Amino acid sequence: MDNTIPTRLWIDTDTASDDAVALMLAFAHARERIAGVSTVAGNAPVEQATVNASYIARLCDCDLPIHRGASAPLRRDLETAQHIHGQDGMGDIGLALGTPNLSAVGAVEALIAAARAEAGKLELITLGPLTNIALAMRLAPEIWSGIERITIMGGTSDYYGNVTPVSEYNLWADPEAADLVFRSTVPKLMVGWDISRKFASVSDREAEALLAIGTDKARVAVESQAVLREFCRTISGVDGFDLPDPIAVAAALRDELITKTVPYSVSVCCNEGPTRGMTILSDRHSGEAPPTTLVAVEADRSLFLEMLREALS
Repeated sequence: MDNTIPTRLWIDTDTASDDAVALMLAFAHARERIAGVSTVAGNAPVEQATVNASYIARLCDCDLPIHRGASAPLRRDLETAQHIHGQDGMGDIGLALGTPNLSAVGAVEALIAAARAEAGKLELITLGPLTNIALAMRLAPEIWSGIERITIMGGTSDYYGNVTPVSEYNLWADPEAADLVFRSTVPKLMVGWDISRKFASVSDREAEALLAIGTDKARVAVESQAVLREFCRTISGVDGFDLPDPIAVAAALRDELITKTVPYSVSVCCNEGPTRGMTILSDRHSGEAPPTTLVAVEADRSLFLEMLREALS
């Protein structure tokens, strides 16, 4: 990317425990570049996600109003991931989350305005279902030529899922929205759950080292993974817990963090059953489906952990 003029960032999040850490990373490493933060229903209902995002902004001394977005997928009932992140989305550890610092402008309207104002220098970072992005794309299709890139935490390039055997939650939750966004011509970087599983897992020993940093951010970042840790132990098989949204934010901030990508045209399965939300990666380009998505395949785990430690210090 051309970094002569720093790209502004818009973060769209269904804020739960891993999104919270992702926001800490963004506020620590790129606060001055953040054009806005919006919330969407996913890990938790949108009202809870908005409360959680506001709490993290305050924790990071960032007086940023949050733009509340879609409360349900485009065509489906909302099925949250509260069984993975806790009823409050933050591990149910008793955090005093407070009230949301809510903007009067909704997520879709604010995102469209930001895309127009930034004149081709806006990158979207999506950490939840792609409902808000799809709605904005439908309402104002003309703005998308001005989006520099969308970094998407979603999908899986190795077809090993966390909600069905082959599907990742963010795309599964609203596959119609995801398919619309992936089929768009906007350049995209897909950071799938496989990247988190392989390069952003935090063992119990590493978690203790993060806690030892001794800040409130470090405590919240680690302790809010309590329900996720149990899911990883009993269901996903990850050692400790993994941080999909933080490594997606890190990838957006530091191009060198993703060490190998493959260009694909990507579509998303909208069927019912175990293939719902599955990412279909094609390198058989006919001209009708250009390879507009760089799919992350490998990442620099050491750099990710370094960025994480810096953000929590």
